Amino acid sequence: MILDSASPLSLGLTAVAAFAYVWPAFRVAGHSAWVTRFWVALAWLSHGALLGLGFMDTPARFGFAPALSVTAWLIATSYAVERQLYPQLPARWALSAVGALSVVLALAFPGTALPATASVWMPLHLAMGVSCYGLFGVAVVHAWFMTRAEARMRMGVDTQSGLPLLTLERLTYRFVAAGFVLLTATLLVGYGFGDVVYGHAKAWRWDHKTVFSLLSWLTFAVLLVGRSHFGWRGKRAVVVLYTGSAFLFLAYVGSRFVMEVVLGRTA
Repeated sequence: MILDSASPLSLGLTAVAAFAYVWPAFRVAGHSAWVTRFWVALAWLSHGALLGLGFMDTPARFGFAPALSVTAWLIATSYAVERQLYPQLPARWALSAVGALSVVLALAFPGTALPATASVWMPLHLAMGVSCYGLFGVAVVHAWFMTRAEARMRMGVDTQSGLPLLTLERLTYRFVAAGFVLLTATLLVGYGFGDVVYGHAKAWRWDHKTVFSLLSWLTFAVLLVGRSHFGWRGKRAVVVLYTGSAFLFLAYVGSRFVMEVVLGRTA
């Protein structure tokens, strides 16, 4: 945990982002739609500024908490855009709690310095990997919405105020397909150009990150084939989606958490 090295600007942006994420969740009943949008925009902008500031650090650092922070920001970005296209999307304040937690964790655990032997292509490879987290994270959020909507339908609760179930399902698996394409590209780059991206000492290795990444790729491949050829829908497809996402989460975030926090190692 490194808090002493955090700049006053980082501390300030973290405080603003965390407060802006959490405050509307507790005061939503007394807020107008305009006020709520203001707080959400403030949270998104301050969170984005915090990420930009972190990427400009020298030396550049990355780890499990920054990866979670970027993922949360990407999910928030996608959700905000979708809310413009589909105003019926439910406003889930749990997403605000995740955003607040992610910025605090990134401040407490800024990660380790990237290896000096890495090439200039390494940030691109990391961006591809984190974008995978974002796309599958959005898919998981939509799957959760879909599961809740199905449960409400079975209980006979009115669901007309939300997004139609088929639309939620279509959006969910569009994000899965996009994430699968990007995950495939990320793995290919890591396998084919690992020595160029990370340096010879950090090329492709059969470690926990690699194994969990391949397990996630296989799981998502099974899901897409199952949907296209066998018509998988509902609970079965959602369980496979959650499983693949759990593997992907363990691939980098889980492995780096163990390395950085549990074992206290930097590599």
